[in-house]
Amino acid sequence: MKVVIDTNSLISLVRYYLPFDKNSILKNFIKTKIQTGEILIIDKVMDECTYFSKGLVLKSLIYLTDKTFLKSANLPIKTDSLIAPSPAKLLRQIDNQFVNTLVKIQRKLTEVEYENQKTSFLNDADMKLLILCLNLVKENQDSEIILVTEESEASNDNKLFKKIPFIARELGINTKTLPELLDIYEGIDFEFK
Repeated sequence: MKVVIDTNSLISLVRYYLPFDKNSILKNFIKTKIQTGEILIIDKVMDECTYFSKGLVLKSLIYLTDKTFLKSANLPIKTDSLIAPSPAKLLRQIDNQFVNTLVKIQRKLTEVEYENQKTSFLNDADMKLLILCLNLVKENQDSEIILVTEESEASNDNKLFKKIPFIARELGINTKTLPELLDIYEGIDFEFK
């Protein structure tokens, strides 16, 4: 199993789970999964972790700032030259399925404005996560690929493009929330006193 994790899931991990992890069991478990390559973190997510929530993720998971650890885990995964297995198909899907047409109409975007926003979207962490998952699915057909996100499919927050869960479902990528991921891992149990 390979798990690709987004920024909000890492923030949720350190904000809502680690304060109760008094013996660092969960923290060390996550560290091991990252070190063995089961949990993957891309460069765009690492960048977001530096400035989202005042760097809370990197302050709590200090091993993500340790160059020796990152090198041994082959992280972060570089996404600057990452392309989808079928780029033309993905671009058509963005234009036809993943765009929030109502928002596009309301904003009265010109073709140039739309193309600029689409380019930004393609270079955004969310899309890079999805493209990485597409490549992992193609390369590891015998292994389960999971994209962990705290986003919900329903609300779009008036954004031009739809959210990760909707796009992932359309692309055939399995998504889970952080609690769902932790539930499927063996060797980690939560006990509240």
